[in-house]
Amino acid sequence: MKLSARNVVTGVIKNVTKGATTSHVRLEIAGGQVITSSITNEAVEELGLKEGGKAYAVIKASDVMIAVD
Repeated sequence: MKLSARNVVTGVIKNVTKGATTSHVRLEIAGGQVITSSITNEAVEELGLKEGGKAYAVIKASDVMIAVD
């Protein structure tokens, strides 16, 4: 994975809460802290996000994205 963003944090997916069109993905990072990202349900499916899976919080400006490899 290559990105232009410099703020990439590794974590484990704590849970995924799906709404009508958007999901909230909670990623537990070092020290037990949690980063939450709002992404489309389609993105959750395409990335195969599931509780307990490894993922990355990619932070650029005011956006937090989730990435997997």
